[in-house]
Amino acid sequence: MKSQIMSKIGSAVVIATAFVSVVPANAHDTSSTTTPVTVTVTAGVPSDKRMPQINQQDIVVTQGKERLNVAGWTPAQGDHTGLELFVLIDDGADSSLGSHLDELKAFINAQPSTTSVGVGYLRNATVQIAQNLTTDHSAAANALRLPIGQQGTNGSAYLSVIDLMKRWPESQNRHEVLMLTDGTDRIRRGPVVRRLHIQPDVDSASKVALKTGTIIHTIYAPGVGRSRHNYWKAVNGQMGMAKLSDATGGESSFLGLQSAVSFTPYLDQLQTTLDNQYLLTVSVKAGKKAELKNITINTEVAGVKLAAGDAVLVPAAK
Repeated sequence: MKSQIMSKIGSAVVIATAFVSVVPANAHDTSSTTTPVTVTVTAGVPSDKRMPQINQQDIVVTQGKERLNVAGWTPAQGDHTGLELFVLIDDGADSSLGSHLDELKAFINAQPSTTSVGVGYLRNATVQIAQNLTTDHSAAANALRLPIGQQGTNGSAYLSVIDLMKRWPESQNRHEVLMLTDGTDRIRRGPVVRRLHIQPDVDSASKVALKTGTIIHTIYAPGVGRSRHNYWKAVNGQMGMAKLSDATGGESSFLGLQSAVSFTPYLDQLQTTLDNQYLLTVSVKAGKKAELKNITINTEVAGVKLAAGDAVLVPAAK
């Protein structure tokens, strides 16, 4: 694997921009109302470096030109380890994905007892649940199967993941998705577009993810049909995957336009990401209406890179 170049998008950002979901305080003066807000942040360092200790006083958060009060910086460990992770496989993926099932099973079985894992298949703009979220990791791993290898009537991985996020019950646990797909949106028919462009459903999926606080990680898995041999469709599919992961604070992994020999390096990196997440709580000013707002998160610890989602919904102040 040393001779292979793996593209990673989403984890290596020096300054992460996050928009945070809040519950407004019981006050009517919206110009001065602040409320505690919690967002998941991933800390990363180069692979040859050791993760240093990051303390609350090392975190700087601003909203525009205003510095916000950091009320909490808690490692996602111990009582705060709770994670709900869905592994989603595109049913339109090529059968060669079957050679990676054992790697996925090993990844699922290695999860801590505080992680609930679900398995689903992307098909017809929905997610067909093979195993609901469970801490029985063996059951989740055994729910994995070969993809059908058919694109389906509505072949859009982005509409499918939207379907899942809208059905996902709210909880205090982190919500994250690992999606294996080629990223091609086959639902939109029309003339062939021979240029780089972002598919509209990517932005729709990003918006729902930000509203629900869901982090989406993606791994490229070639699909069946002519799309896998069409340069523009394949590249635009990877661009869509990369944008979705980047916008939600996740990672996108791919090796050119071919299937990787092994997914293990990708899964190892994802595990490192999950093991180095923090719950950041800041006091944020609420507005008169629900909207997406941003805060900028930075750290004063040298060599540490922070990543978080672009935006979350801020409810209107009451």
